[in-house]
Amino acid sequence: MKRTYLVHLSQLATPTGKTARKGAKMAQLTEIADAALLFEDGKIAAVGTTEDVLKSAPPTADSVIFDGTGKCAVPGFVDSHTHFLFGGYREKEFLLRLQGAKYLDLLKAGGGIQSTVAATRALSEEALLQLGRARLSGMLSQGVTTVEGKSGYGLDLSCECKLLRALKTLDREGPLEVVPTYLGAHAVPQEFAGRADDYVTFMLEDVLPKVQEEGLAEFCDVFCEEGVFSVSQARRLLEGAKAMGFRAKLHADELAPSGGAELAAVLPAVSADHLLRVSDEGIQALAESPCVATLLPGTAFCMREPYAPARRMIEAGCAVALASDLNPGSCCCDSVPLLFALAVLQMGLSVEEALTALTLNGAAAVGRADRVGSLEVGKQADVVLLSCPSYAFLAYRTGANLVEKVWKKGVAVYERETPHAGGF
Repeated sequence: MKRTYLVHLSQLATPTGKTARKGAKMAQLTEIADAALLFEDGKIAAVGTTEDVLKSAPPTADSVIFDGTGKCAVPGFVDSHTHFLFGGYREKEFLLRLQGAKYLDLLKAGGGIQSTVAATRALSEEALLQLGRARLSGMLSQGVTTVEGKSGYGLDLSCECKLLRALKTLDREGPLEVVPTYLGAHAVPQEFAGRADDYVTFMLEDVLPKVQEEGLAEFCDVFCEEGVFSVSQARRLLEGAKAMGFRAKLHADELAPSGGAELAAVLPAVSADHLLRVSDEGIQALAESPCVATLLPGTAFCMREPYAPARRMIEAGCAVALASDLNPGSCCCDSVPLLFALAVLQMGLSVEEALTALTLNGAAAVGRADRVGSLEVGKQADVVLLSCPSYAFLAYRTGANLVEKVWKKGVAVYERETPHAGGF
């Protein structure tokens, strides 16, 4: 592969390391002025000032050199919690919530997840692939280079496997790296109404062995929440899944402080997600564990609920990640600019912490911090070029998509047709 150089960048900004940054370390970025990057064989081969990189690795005749004057380079964003693969939409439900309808009430009435299940079961795998490609394209244009995708809109054997096969296909197709998660425990399907324990047994005995046999998922997730799956049911499912080789994730403490965070810390899960109503005990447990606290401010925004206590989590020593939670119900939004705005303006994160949360810590939340999430020698060349001189513009240019160009594994995979000038 030819060498690719990004030179004369006004700024390069990145967290560093191969594990999640916790607590105060989330604010620590490496910042380089007049910076350069060298890509070779899909990986970062050199990082430093332009002078140092060009001196240590002089370009050859066939090298590609990109002038980054006036631009800023950051790691590719990692959206570590999404439900982007689904059929149908729930705009009518959105309007009902605006009028005061509650999420669990809609679910009990056969709406919510159940309505998406019906629409998703009716689609072919090819139809799902077409929808997935379009949604991933939108994410890429916002600088996302790695994305987690959950099943959970089939709630049976055939459709859950159909969703996971589609996610695997999308990963193979690229350019985004798609991390598949089994979320059969998203809700109790209507055919198991009133029999949640039996449904857990069904997942353990029928679905997960098939998912394991075909290598369809890396993670097993569960919606651990009052009115959905209890802590004991979540523990039973995730311990069984871990015994089969899956890594654990949890939807935890979104609607009530149910003890999901504490369970995630004990297992330990790779991540505990949502955490709008996490207890003080849950925060402390997460701080003392390797579990990443993945916060989804877009969901709180769309649901008009209190934001997760990000500041308290960071001050307690937690590793915090940010993700979109793109889904057809509670948060039909994949906006990275909105994520930055909400994190900084509503949740009390610094811009540095927000950048770490959406890069290195997001990578840790999907088990990939050893190879993505930072701009360091040896890691994948997943790079976002911003049409502004500093990463501070990610928050300062509130709501603006400043992504000009994206490289995945050293290959240019996206370029804005009409770049902003200086962030405007």
